[in-house]
Amino acid sequence: MSGEEAAPVAVETPAQALGEPMDTMTALQQVLKKSLAHGGLIRGLHEGAKVIEKHAAQLCVMAEDCNQPDYVKLVKALCADHGVGLLTVPSAKTLGEWAGLCKIDSEGKARKVVGCSCVVVKDYGEESEGLNIVQEHIKAN
Repeated sequence: MSGEEAAPVAVETPAQALGEPMDTMTALQQVLKKSLAHGGLIRGLHEGAKVIEKHAAQLCVMAEDCNQPDYVKLVKALCADHGVGLLTVPSAKTLGEWAGLCKIDSEGKARKVVGCSCVVVKDYGEESEGLNIVQEHIKAN
C-alpha cells in the first residue's frame, strides 16, 4: 500500500466566468452550504416555524413546487409577521440537495435526494460574496 490518502472530493457548483457577477441561485446555494456547515440551517416546517417565532431566523427559502397551499400560506404569513426575508427556488429536490438532504457519491454527484419545501437560516456562518448578493436581492424585493 502507498502512504497517500485519497483527496477529498469537492461538490461541483456551476462555474462562472471571472469578473462576471454571481447569479442569485448560485449565491443562495453558497449561503445555504456555509450555513449548513456552521450548524445554522433549519430544515422543515415544524422546526422552521419555531425558529421564526423565536425571532432567530434571518432568511427563509421555500420551494415553488410545494403542493400544500396551507403550508405555503403559513410560511409566508410567519415571514411577513416577523420580518424575515423569503426567497423561492423552483424545485423541492433542488432545495433538499442544497440543504444537505442527500448522499454524495464517489464522483461528487448527489444521490438519493430528499425533497424539502422549506429551510430557514438562523446563522449565515460567515460573510461571503454570495451572502451579499442574497441580502441585496431580499432588499430589492
